[in-house]
Amino acid sequence: MATGTAPRQTPLQPAYTDFLARYPGYAGTSALDDLRAAEYARLDHHGQVYLDYTGGSLHAESQLKQHLALLHSGIFGNPHSTNPTSTATTHHVEGTRQYVLSYFHTSAEDYVLVFTQNASGGLKLIGESFPFVPGSRFLLTFDNHNSVNGMREFARAKGAHIGYAPLLTPGLRLDMDRLEALLDQADPARENLFAYPAQSNFSGVKHPLDLIARAQSKGWRVLLDAAAFVPTNRLDLQAVQPDFVAVSFYKMFGYPTGVGAVLIRRPVFARLQRPWFAGGTVNFASAQAQTHVLAPSEAAFEDGTLNYLAIPAVEIGLRHLQNIGMEMIAERVRCLTGWLLDELVALRHTNGRAMVRVYGPTTTQARGGTVTLNLYDPEGHLLDYRRVEELAGEEGISLRTGCFCNPGAGESAEGLTAEDMQAALTLGPDVNLLSFMRLMQNRGHKSAGAIRASIGLVSNFADVWRFLNFVAGFRDQTRLTIGEVSFDIESCRIIRDGS
Repeated sequence: MATGTAPRQTPLQPAYTDFLARYPGYAGTSALDDLRAAEYARLDHHGQVYLDYTGGSLHAESQLKQHLALLHSGIFGNPHSTNPTSTATTHHVEGTRQYVLSYFHTSAEDYVLVFTQNASGGLKLIGESFPFVPGSRFLLTFDNHNSVNGMREFARAKGAHIGYAPLLTPGLRLDMDRLEALLDQADPARENLFAYPAQSNFSGVKHPLDLIARAQSKGWRVLLDAAAFVPTNRLDLQAVQPDFVAVSFYKMFGYPTGVGAVLIRRPVFARLQRPWFAGGTVNFASAQAQTHVLAPSEAAFEDGTLNYLAIPAVEIGLRHLQNIGMEMIAERVRCLTGWLLDELVALRHTNGRAMVRVYGPTTTQARGGTVTLNLYDPEGHLLDYRRVEELAGEEGISLRTGCFCNPGAGESAEGLTAEDMQAALTLGPDVNLLSFMRLMQNRGHKSAGAIRASIGLVSNFADVWRFLNFVAGFRDQTRLTIGEVSFDIESCRIIRDGS
């Protein structure tokens, strides 16, 4: 729907008019409506509302066409050689590497860019190679993706101390006083690592980027998880210089999947200690001498053969974002998110009780387009988020539910305690998401998960309006009236019987 004309859906008109009055900046993003019509027409053709941009963005048709044209016109071989097809591949891979560095306003002089399978793969590289020793510290925030939390196992194995900086509720922002005290505990004689997300994949909170320099001044290396931040925000590595940055390209522009990257500051790169080697990572290896010499720079960390046919599509995707303009994307996300938050918190049952609990900020101040919530019945009882997702799917609305691989933020949001966690561990090998949910319900009607609607690149007002109307349909509903969920979630991997 074009922002300069009245929406075709008659019921939408009053809400749209009110929205424009409250968020006039949206009118300046009309180019995104033209883009949606030209490049993402499949959304409206299928009547789909896509609100899972934090899970993964959508690709434009032109990205596929440009990549296919490249593959049609060239002959590309494994890059670990100097034959003509290998050289052609290397040319495109290295050209993409330079473009990624320039996109983040840096260069190969300051950062080493390592292509990985995804952001998680990059984080694993950092965790296993960071020079933790007894007396080192690994400090995380409660708001971190599990791929960052998992790095603590490498730190623990090397004898490092592990600490967590808490969040303040209900806004789920960092407890800055407590964080400062924890940052002061670093021993500058050892290597210490502080890890946090630029933007929460749970609450949408944008954590301060000035923490990077503050932590570094206190003796910390800093890992910035930028996976949820860079799809709708510009990261300038001249303005801030974390020691490590992890990104996932499909979260930025949808295609290709299977390619991520980690950027490592050169002075820190030299201190990393790889615990193993693989094909392509060594200049020399001997079976008889049982020794090896790692290759220089990024080659030492790019295990095996890169996804060399997909990597050129990364540059195509980044150019797509450049052509749109990150400022326009950010403004559209801000306007839509602000309106949705306003309307969600205003929803009431007939008896006056709130229908929705939003986890995190309820304004657009220092937050992104990720909106996480739960729904409650007129008596304040939690509605099953799995059933909500199921009903949304029946209306063509793609949401995400669960814990979003961010247990710390979820525990903080719902007020889960260490005692709750210990109770879960008593379930032994039978503990999973389903059994944990049931246990928490029995321990005070707490939630072990939530509903996440995330706004992104080509979201429009009709998308958030349809979602709001879907949520409003739960007014005066109870768990009994909405029905039971027809499937169980035992883990993060959902496989439903198609029969």
